Amino acid sequence: MNLRHVPDDEADEVRALLKEHGIGFYETQAGRWRISLAGIWVEEPDYPAARTLLDDYQRARAERARAEREEARARGEEPGFIEHLRANPEAALVALGVIALMLALALWPWLLM
Repeated sequence: MNLRHVPDDEADEVRALLKEHGIGFYETQAGRWRISLAGIWVEEPDYPAARTLLDDYQRARAERARAEREEARARGEEPGFIEHLRANPEAALVALGVIALMLALALWPWLLM
């Protein structure tokens, strides 16, 4: 399992799941410059069982996340696009500036004619 962009709680749950089912594993770290692959590895004979466990776990986690998101949306706690812009005006201005710069650069040859 590649651990890049994996939250700590998910990695901890996967480790606990593998230990609970007696599947041996080892981990590799990304290293100082994040060049190597950080991951959880299982031995080849244990791979089919581990793959089945992880597929079931990820399916259940996705369903749980969807349910939590729907509950937050129903309570009105999930911000929409406009609320996100109001909460992060600096990010919105930077994004608009980058878009304007890209358009200016793309249209520059036609503006000089």
